[in-house]
Amino acid sequence: MLSSYIIREARESDLKDVININMISLPEHYPESFWRDHLIMWGKAFLVAEINSKIVGYIMCRVEHGFGHIKPILRRLGHIISIAVHPDYRRRGIGKALLTEAIKRLKEVYGVDEVYLEVRVSNEPAISLYKKLNFKIVKIIKYYYLDGEDAYLMAKEV
Repeated sequence: MLSSYIIREARESDLKDVININMISLPEHYPESFWRDHLIMWGKAFLVAEINSKIVGYIMCRVEHGFGHIKPILRRLGHIISIAVHPDYRRRGIGKALLTEAIKRLKEVYGVDEVYLEVRVSNEPAISLYKKLNFKIVKIIKYYYLDGEDAYLMAKEV
């Protein structure tokens, strides 16, 4: 029987598990203080997925002010900094649920007009998910990642 998951706001006590999922899932890592600062500043859009009290995924976002990527006017931007689901729990809709709830909160709580993210050009599963949620590839950022890989900047109006 597949256990159902819940999506909730992250707590400081979740950070160890969140960072562990990041270490397992993604090559980009941040110091613990970076995670904590995002939790403090934008905690309503820093979410975790939980199955039987175990953290299995997360999404960390922040709010920025600047020129939009869809409309080049000054606006409030929701930046999805990092999202990952533990490899043992992928392909169950958890990433989509995290992203959907975070976008909703970025709009309703923080009043953003647009949401954007960067994704490795080789990360086809993530790109496919983002396209299903109506993100558009806006541009390629050359050599974005430390290993030299390019990123797509993807964005959508909310």
